[in-house]
Amino acid sequence: MNKESKNIKPIRILQVLTIMNRGGAETMIMNYYRAMDRTKVQFDFLLHRPDQGAFDKEILSLGGKIYRMPAISPKNYFLYKKQLNLFFNTHKEYKIIHSHLNALSSIILKIAKKNDVPIRIAHSHLAVEPFIIKKLLKKNTDIVATIKDTLQSLVKYRVNKNATHYFACGLKAGEWLFGKENLKKVTVINNAINASLFTYSSSKTEESKSFLQLDGKKVIGHVGRFNEQKNHFFLIKIFKEIYELDKNCHLVLIGDGNLMPLIEKEAKKLNINKNVHFLGLQENIPFLIQSFDLFLFPSLYEGLPVTLIEAQASGIPIVTSNTVTKEAKITNLITFLDLNNSEKKWADAVLQNLKNSKTDTYKSIVKNNYDIFENAKKLQTFYLNNY
Repeated sequence: MNKESKNIKPIRILQVLTIMNRGGAETMIMNYYRAMDRTKVQFDFLLHRPDQGAFDKEILSLGGKIYRMPAISPKNYFLYKKQLNLFFNTHKEYKIIHSHLNALSSIILKIAKKNDVPIRIAHSHLAVEPFIIKKLLKKNTDIVATIKDTLQSLVKYRVNKNATHYFACGLKAGEWLFGKENLKKVTVINNAINASLFTYSSSKTEESKSFLQLDGKKVIGHVGRFNEQKNHFFLIKIFKEIYELDKNCHLVLIGDGNLMPLIEKEAKKLNINKNVHFLGLQENIPFLIQSFDLFLFPSLYEGLPVTLIEAQASGIPIVTSNTVTKEAKITNLITFLDLNNSEKKWADAVLQNLKNSKTDTYKSIVKNNYDIFENAKKLQTFYLNNY
């Protein structure tokens, strides 16, 4: 390497998220960040919580910077706008801003546009259908989360005016945020993973089950935040039906969130708590989900979940709701069910799919373009060409 090339600094991309915990969008952007050539492209993060996130230390170790803003809410909207304007006035170095706040990207990108940031990317990670909002409002256990989701639907129409580029995890998510008429403008950024970390082997399964003290058990698993979207109350009721039919089944729940204490109470109420294991936030997901014999995912709405890509890469049969886009089906491991079906029907589908053996799907993940390395090169090229 000559002296001149040593002095070339990487371009810096401003990634905008809420908090860098182990959610879907956050996991996705970290997968890309790790696989980037950071001598050419570096990520910095504009976050909206004062708390330290699960990925913060890693971001700093990779050379990223973290800036914090107050949460976006109606009560501090004018203060927020003032602080964001001040941020862009102070940080003229950012030529590309990449916002992952779904419909709320409209607020950030409008101020970025006012401050002459030339490349403004809105990235859709959700597809919230109107009937889901009505369902949530009808019977609610997390009113704050539902209000936020409702606001997303109300302000999403402003995104198109302020974004220069439309990104989405899939076409369904792209249509939700940008409109069917703009689908041709949408660039799908696959929720790609390092497939080699998840590849199934029987020894990994045995080791993971032993670690969780679930040797010889049938393990049904779920990874996701405890919020309305993930539909944990329905999930617990499904498992109650499964448990009644097969006492050797155990449910492993990875993640945390506002509803976790209520779900723990519900498990006790249904008298299944001895077979339900709450692991909270975990770092080593590739290892832990090897213990799963089936992945149960009855979400009310999604974009294209990273967790379902990870589960397929791990060779795990999946039963999920048909609100999840069919784009998620990159192997034959997924069974879609209607949320209007009874808990018993879901339980029967789970028990039927538990009969299927886990398989090595590495080649399928790579063939379907969900391995991270080629995807990271494409995104890197986009940033470099547009800087």
